[in-house]
Amino acid sequence: MTATHTGTQAVDRAAQLLVQVIQARQPQSFGALTEGADLPKSTASRLLNALERQGLVERDRDGAFRPGPVVTRFARLSSSTDNLIEVAAPFLETLSRRTGETVNLAIPGNDVVEQIAQVDSRYMLGATNWVGLGVPFHCSALGKVFLAYGAVEVPKGRLEQRGPRTLTTREALAADLELVLRRGYAVADEELEPGLVAIAAPVRDPEGAVVASISVSGPSVRLTPDRTVKIAAMVAGEAHALSNALGFLGFRPVGVEKEGAA
Repeated sequence: MTATHTGTQAVDRAAQLLVQVIQARQPQSFGALTEGADLPKSTASRLLNALERQGLVERDRDGAFRPGPVVTRFARLSSSTDNLIEVAAPFLETLSRRTGETVNLAIPGNDVVEQIAQVDSRYMLGATNWVGLGVPFHCSALGKVFLAYGAVEVPKGRLEQRGPRTLTTREALAADLELVLRRGYAVADEELEPGLVAIAAPVRDPEGAVVASISVSGPSVRLTPDRTVKIAAMVAGEAHALSNALGFLGFRPVGVEKEGAA
């Protein structure tokens, strides 16, 4: 038997044990797993120990195996993200209908902004599908919301120049984040890409923590400074309404100028 075949067989057996643990309604004893997988005890023990080291399974106080923290965290995040997208849908549609521009919903990832839902622009110019594309925090409106409200920390190291107006010094970025807090929304004007303007506002959970952000984006030829201010009021308003739908009962956005037609 070749080493490659042996390695593949080990992966298959480990996967089989993991599936048994995940699909079971209650923690599984070592004996039950060994019998169910039809494996020698020594092999099952070795594979379960490897799964436990990686956080895929864990033992309860009786030594039975249950899904580990990696699995449960993934399940919890997936469930909460699906629920967030579902609840947010009408608010994104409202912004799309009122502005005609691209509308995105995002959550903070480990190193980048994760865009999880989008309503496309009615225009051809500036139409990009951002879902699944990670963008930096410091040069995107969505990301600056997360930075300003403490959902993530300012990344260490050099701030990458992505657009002609990217803020690449920590002093300039800090000043801009203070402005985000004062007015209740963030703007990225040609900071991520040439000609791209985006406006974003925070979405809060019932405790008031910023867990997501909503943005409207489009080309600078349409999102002029005057229109940006008007759209900012809409974005902040819909983000606050979504926060309320998620259970947040706190204050309304402040610092946003009076809303007008887009």
